[in-house]
Amino acid sequence: MNVNEKIRAREVRLIDSNGDQLGVKTRQEALEIATTRNLDLVMVAPNAKPPVCRIMDYGKFRFEQQKKEKEARKKQKIINVKEVRFTPGIGDHDFETKLKNARKFLEKGDKVKAAVRFRGRAITHKELGREVLDRFADEVKDIATIETKPKMEGRNMFMMVAPVNEKQ
Repeated sequence: MNVNEKIRAREVRLIDSNGDQLGVKTRQEALEIATTRNLDLVMVAPNAKPPVCRIMDYGKFRFEQQKKEKEARKKQKIINVKEVRFTPGIGDHDFETKLKNARKFLEKGDKVKAAVRFRGRAITHKELGREVLDRFADEVKDIATIETKPKMEGRNMFMMVAPVNEKQ
């Protein structure tokens, strides 16, 4: 933001610290008004004709902005993506173990990427991989929603699953 002497416009529309409009003034007049009140002249709308400047305590304004940004960062939630890998001919016990891990990730609030890796000649039986992913989706449907349907990417078939929001 342009402050005090950094403002280059000849004329500015001036707004008081209370929010009252003081009209269009020259840059020098606006600076004098701001200095008599021991405040700063800050350009808030540089693209307007004429540019809009406000009389305010710029240090206090920046402090408030930083405080707001810090609060916003506190409230945002970071979502991690965890991956669970299967094979087309996975055994029941192995499937249950990986399913348990995926459920743990989903309950923690992370997204889960379920992947079936085809090795060797197994790529010719893509329907087996789709069955594994469909079975996985059916097992976690009570705590998760399918974000992306199963799709092939190279020798892998992927599916994204996200936890169900508590709000819904």
